[in-house]
Amino acid sequence: MLRSSHPRRWIAAALAAAGLAAAALTWQEPAGAAAIPRYDHVLVVVLENHGYPQVIGDPAAPYLTSLAFGGARLKSFYAITHPSQPNYFALFSGGTQGVIGDMCPDSKWPLDKPNLAAELIAAGRTWGSYNEGLPEEGSTVCSDGATSYARKHNPWFAFSNVPASTGHTFDQFPADYAQLPTVSFVVPNQCNDMHSCPVATGDTWVKDKLSGYAEWAETHNSLLIVTADEDNGWNFNRIPVIFYGARVKPGWYDGLYTHYNLLRTLEDMYGTTHAGNAATTRAITETWS
Repeated sequence: MLRSSHPRRWIAAALAAAGLAAAALTWQEPAGAAAIPRYDHVLVVVLENHGYPQVIGDPAAPYLTSLAFGGARLKSFYAITHPSQPNYFALFSGGTQGVIGDMCPDSKWPLDKPNLAAELIAAGRTWGSYNEGLPEEGSTVCSDGATSYARKHNPWFAFSNVPASTGHTFDQFPADYAQLPTVSFVVPNQCNDMHSCPVATGDTWVKDKLSGYAEWAETHNSLLIVTADEDNGWNFNRIPVIFYGARVKPGWYDGLYTHYNLLRTLEDMYGTTHAGNAATTRAITETWS
C-alpha cells in the first residue's frame, strides 16, 4: 500500500512499477482539449475504498458502469495517499492539511485555509454538501453509529471560512434539482459509499438517489462527477472518476490526474482562485465537447 503524501513521488513509483516511462509525469495540454464549460450545477459524489477495476466494468456495478460508458471515464486518476480523510482534504482544499489519519478533529482545527467552498462563495457562487446520516444541518459530531455517519468524510466542517449551515443532511437534498447550489458534494454513509458494504450496495444507492439528477443534467447544463477517496490498497491508488452530463464528450481518457487536478478543474470552471496544490497543476480539459 502506498503511503507517501507526496503525489508526484508515489505516482512516479506507481508508473515505474507498471513499467511506464517517467516522461509520463510531464504535464502537457492534451490533444482535443476544449474550454471548460461553466455549468449551472455540478454535483460530486464521493465513494470509498475501491479502485477503478473494482467499479467500472465490474458486474456488481452496472449503473456506475453505464454512467462511465455514457460519459467520460478517466483511466489514470490517482488518489493522493491513504487512509481516507487526507484525500477528502486534498480534493476540497488542495492539500492534506497535515492530516495523516481518520481521527476526529483536534485542537488545530478549525482551519482558516483556502478551499473550494470559500472560493466559490467569494466568487459569488453557491456551495453546499449533502451528508447522509448527518444528525442535523451544520452538526460537527464525529460519528453516528445509528446512521453510519462519519465526519472523516466531510472536510468542510473543519474550515472556519465555510458556513456550517452549508453542511446539509441528505434528507435536505432537493427534489427540484434547479434548487441545488452551484457546486455540491454528496457523501453517502459508510455503508452506501462502499466503505463497509459491497460495491453493489453503493451502485444501487447512486442509481436510486442520483440517477434522476444524472438524466436531468444532460439537458440542463449540469454535470455529475463520480469519484472515490482512495482505492483498497491494491491498484496503486488508481480510482474511478466519471463525468456525466451536458457538454461531456463520451470516451476513455488516459491523462494522468489526481484529486488536485479535479479541484483545479472546478476552480477554473468558475474562475476562482486556486487552493494549495491546485495552483501548480492543470485542469482536466479533454473531456468537454
